[in-house]
Amino acid sequence: MEYDERLSHFRQARLNPFDRGEEDDHPEGGKASHKHEATSELFSGTKTHSSDRTMDLGLAEDHFSRPVGSFVASDVEQLKQAIEECKKMILELPEHSERQKDTVVKLIHLRLKLQELKDPEEDEPNLRIILEHRFSKEKSKSVKQTCDKCSTIIWGLIQTWYTCTGCYYRCHSKCMNQITKPCVRSKVSHQSEYELSICPEIGLDRQDYRCAECRAPISLRGVPSEARQCDYTGQYYCSTCHWNDTAIIPARVIHNWEFEPRKVCRSSMRYLTLMMPRPVLKLKEINPLLFNFVEELVEIRKLRHDILLMKPYFITCKEAMEARLLLQLQDRQHFVENDDMYSLQDLIDISTGRLSCSLTEIHTTFAKHIKLDCERCQARGFVCELCKEGDILFPFDSHTSVCHECSAVFHRDCYYDNSTTCPRCARMTDRQQDEGEEEK
Repeated sequence: MEYDERLSHFRQARLNPFDRGEEDDHPEGGKASHKHEATSELFSGTKTHSSDRTMDLGLAEDHFSRPVGSFVASDVEQLKQAIEECKKMILELPEHSERQKDTVVKLIHLRLKLQELKDPEEDEPNLRIILEHRFSKEKSKSVKQTCDKCSTIIWGLIQTWYTCTGCYYRCHSKCMNQITKPCVRSKVSHQSEYELSICPEIGLDRQDYRCAECRAPISLRGVPSEARQCDYTGQYYCSTCHWNDTAIIPARVIHNWEFEPRKVCRSSMRYLTLMMPRPVLKLKEINPLLFNFVEELVEIRKLRHDILLMKPYFITCKEAMEARLLLQLQDRQHFVENDDMYSLQDLIDISTGRLSCSLTEIHTTFAKHIKLDCERCQARGFVCELCKEGDILFPFDSHTSVCHECSAVFHRDCYYDNSTTCPRCARMTDRQQDEGEEEK
């Protein structure tokens, strides 16, 4: 921690969670005098004079180390008194001096010791289930996390905290009994659909001037709390439930092909994050005109259609199954199931060009296996029965057309120039008629 940060940390001590209880009134009389003497010993007992920077405020390992058992109340009181003396000393020392820097460090250590005594580590369960959240006890000592309930920093060094394995909701152990919002993953499992209206605002008055989630009083003037609008739900939230996080809004993407992140509340942010890879958007029904304006969508639709035509080759080919070719699309499993469902992540990757590059590469690999590498797959090709010329044809070739009735493959020009019916369909019809006459 840099010196300026330490000094700023001290000057905002009233907002620091470690300040709780430090302003207690001290008893008058002999006890106060005794505590003053004890504090003087803390500061003077180990002080050296080798240099101005060398200063010891009684933090030697053998002085404040925890003995077997627990501290008695007098140890907490001595730490409080030592913290107050340390604050006064910081204000009296010259600005930016080495002694002041050392004193700020000592103050931080004293507060950590005091907090450790006030909130001793307890045996917390490793797994807790609350409102469909599955909270797992965290072992990380990082102090960069923020509690989603109280919006304060989680001090991993001295505080127990949990993370929901479903929606990644983080909170202090002491805040868990105050949680009122169910796990977002349960909503994703039971309600896998987006709000497809752009910012469907109902008005703050319809919310009774209260947060849509925790029902705390809010107003546009910021009294008693600022009202913040979520661009996804259109509702207003307090600063505890809305941290000004940003996310891409599905409705704006589908209707306007707009990917600019907008401000959303915490619950919407988690919901959109969990929903992002889910293929729940059927663009042909929601906004079919989008394919007329976005060329990349047309390209992706063609590639997906070709992959579906390649799939029957792979599921009957031993070599393809051993090579696990279809697993190249395991992150987008819906691409081998249909060609009309999209996830929000698909649309984002289409807009950046990332999906087009990766899908074209996979398409090339699949086609190479069928047309060049595998003899079994090559044997399942077609010869144009209309012109009976040219190379072997496959349904995913760009210059071919496929009969919708029997799936026979022809040259595109031959298919459209031919005025008669499909030769293969005609043979199948004649065969069925012959079999019917034989039965009679």
